[in-house]
Amino acid sequence: MTAKYTFIVALIALAVGVAAELAGPFIAKQMIDGHMLAIEKPYYQTNDPAGAARYNNELFKRGDRYADGETRGREIRILQAGTSFYFVDAPVAEPDGERRYQDGLLTITRGGETASYPAQPLSSDELYGFYKPELPGITQLIGWYFVFLFISIIAEFGKTYWLQSSANRVIQRLRLDLYAQIQRLPVYFFDNLPAGKVVSRVTNDTEAVKDLFVAVLSNFCSGIVTITGVYVALFLLDVRLGLICLFLVPVLILWIILYRKVATRYNTIIRSRLSEINAIINESIQGMSIIRIFRRQKKTLQEFEDLNDDYMKHQNKMLNLNALTSHNLVNVLRNLSFAVVLWYFGAGSITGSTAISLGVLYAFVDVLSRLFQPVTGMVNQLAALDTSIVSAGRVFELMDETGEPVTDGEMPRYNGNVEFKNVSFAYKKDLVLKDISFSAKQGQTVALVGHTGSGKSSIINLLFRFYDPQQGTITIDGKNVRELPKQWIRRHMGIVLQDPYLFTGTIASNVSLGDSRISREQVEKALRDVGAERLLSHLPQGFDEPVIEKGSTLSAGQRQLISFARALAFDPAILILDEATANIDTETEALIQSALEVLKKGRTTFIIAHRLSTIRSADQILVLHRGQIVEKGNHEQLMQQRGRYYQMYQLQQGSAASVEQTESADKELQVTAGAAGSGGKLSLPGNQA
Repeated sequence: MTAKYTFIVALIALAVGVAAELAGPFIAKQMIDGHMLAIEKPYYQTNDPAGAARYNNELFKRGDRYADGETRGREIRILQAGTSFYFVDAPVAEPDGERRYQDGLLTITRGGETASYPAQPLSSDELYGFYKPELPGITQLIGWYFVFLFISIIAEFGKTYWLQSSANRVIQRLRLDLYAQIQRLPVYFFDNLPAGKVVSRVTNDTEAVKDLFVAVLSNFCSGIVTITGVYVALFLLDVRLGLICLFLVPVLILWIILYRKVATRYNTIIRSRLSEINAIINESIQGMSIIRIFRRQKKTLQEFEDLNDDYMKHQNKMLNLNALTSHNLVNVLRNLSFAVVLWYFGAGSITGSTAISLGVLYAFVDVLSRLFQPVTGMVNQLAALDTSIVSAGRVFELMDETGEPVTDGEMPRYNGNVEFKNVSFAYKKDLVLKDISFSAKQGQTVALVGHTGSGKSSIINLLFRFYDPQQGTITIDGKNVRELPKQWIRRHMGIVLQDPYLFTGTIASNVSLGDSRISREQVEKALRDVGAERLLSHLPQGFDEPVIEKGSTLSAGQRQLISFARALAFDPAILILDEATANIDTETEALIQSALEVLKKGRTTFIIAHRLSTIRSADQILVLHRGQIVEKGNHEQLMQQRGRYYQMYQLQQGSAASVEQTESADKELQVTAGAAGSGGKLSLPGNQA
């Protein structure tokens, strides 16, 4: 059963439960007016013992139990005065009024008029004789009461179960849709929204929306249905009662409107502060080593404390608002409604203008008291209602963001001929790439070099279609990338980052990324081909060693090797190496250089490099400066030009030479120092002993 139909069934169960519950006051009314107090209705002498009472060897039956056309004898009345009942062997014109028994006479005073009737006191047994015919009807009503009670219990269970199960399904679907939306959002969206805030919307805000269905919707739906049923019951009991109590409806509506007007302002800030708290916690955990190295614990703690204090301040404002507008106002409305009814009908009963039966009054009080149970429930959920609505707004704001369309299927593996034609691109206003044009043939290695901010990573972002250029075109195998689904393009691309990202799982799962098309044999072969077997063989579980929290238990070289194996296993047509060997030691780099040659074979490879010695064998080197290609060619051609690339290479080679000279000097110093320590002479370069 879908959530929609489950919700409909829950509402039906709710309506049935309310109707069964409201049947109680009507049963009580019938028991009081139709049986207990009905003993004061006129009785007539009869010869039929069915349903008749026996008194002084005579049979008497209540007037409303005679069949049409049935012969009636003389009329008698059973009336109560004080705590005793009296037998009046005569018709009584106006039984209502103040009653008093003295010297064998029952006196009834009403509105200044007095009437006296001869009467005889009834003993307990004689009085029971008149009540005995009522017992079957009372027993039947009690039976019906328990039947309706059982129905209301079953309906309440069904309502709670179905309503909450439908709510769980809605939230399950909402979270799934929200997570799918996050997967569709363009990469640049996350540049401006911290991860902690996104997590808060997926977890905290959706949980608040769940409260909307489980608690708020349950209370408001049951409350509205119950209030509707109560008013129907009140009008059935007495139209005047219903009209008098109608004033509660506009008061309740006005109350909800005014409450939400104030509460929404507080809740918006509260949910925002909660997101910011999640964001700062996430950021602090990710950067804990930096915080401790630079001794920023107190500063970070102060920032968190300021957010937490502001969150608590607005929570206290909500607490004050809820304390002022919860049970207190409900109690005022309850007391006011009872006071109005009692004043109106109490005064009317004295003048005789608005007299009602005791059963109606009892049923009214019972039904009216039931009116305030849902009102209290609705009022108590006003805070949750507003919180849920604010959270739902934040969730649907994220859902309304324009995402990238997800296209099923995939394209055949392309060759990897890439061409940039007059491409210009800006993240915001200022251009970071200006009129970029170059081509890369299948199997070629293209290196991108330049200072930080020159545009190297921007070219890769455009190639992956994380962004699209404002001007110019990018083609793969002659096809404009704008005309191809992004997922299809990326299916045949691979990347190895300077700081590779590993997911929680195992080493093997981080190579295959859970792709069913990559077998275990392919995973192990990829790891062996990049030389990972040598560095990972000492791990207790080998390739099944658990990976936790971005691979924090592995060295930088091990993480990089896993990243290389991942790229190899996916067999991309276009490979991007973003300073892939920057964090690898010399020995590990030597291990994977031959694997890199295998990895690049037959693929178009783009290398972002700062260490120019690693790209000497590149087919094409693009030198970027301030978003423009200022030099283009292979290593020998660029060295002959003696331009920017030549200066960068000589600068790096010079630095390397300085390091080598320093290391040689240190070794020489150690040798001579050792000789001096054994009795020899200390000799330093440029000094005389």
